[in-house]
Amino acid sequence: MAIMQVSRKIDYALRAVIHLATEEASDRACSVAEIAERERVPRQFLEKIVQELIHKGLVRSHRGRHGGYVLARPADQMTFRHVIEAVEGPISLNACTGEHADCSLLGACGMERVWREGQRRVLELFDKTTIAEVRHPRPLDLRPGGAMNTGAGGTSKR
Repeated sequence: MAIMQVSRKIDYALRAVIHLATEEASDRACSVAEIAERERVPRQFLEKIVQELIHKGLVRSHRGRHGGYVLARPADQMTFRHVIEAVEGPISLNACTGEHADCSLLGACGMERVWREGQRRVLELFDKTTIAEVRHPRPLDLRPGGAMNTGAGGTSKR
């Protein structure tokens, strides 16, 4: 079965940025080795991706003993589109929908309308979805007074 899918590079870049967003509240820098291990991403490939994210202004490096990488801006101000285009360039669902449409049948193809609508919807979704919305939930602390209070009323703290 053939499927449309994002590249591994996009997938790994999103996983890395989401990982950093999870650590955003603690302002803790993460090493590439830590991200690679926790997100199950090849370290050498991730190092190259992180450098691209730094170059595009999405990630910053911190030097020193507790050095590593952090988001360059808040996760609620960074979208899927920002990350995808940082590592792969402009998003194009098909050759006829990109910034520089390249198709000999442009304007004469019945599929063009469908591809353009698909492009519009994909970009809308990627523009609206922030990294903060998909960051990993923190593990619950089930100790008394921790993140989850199981006493009367069953309230939880976040």
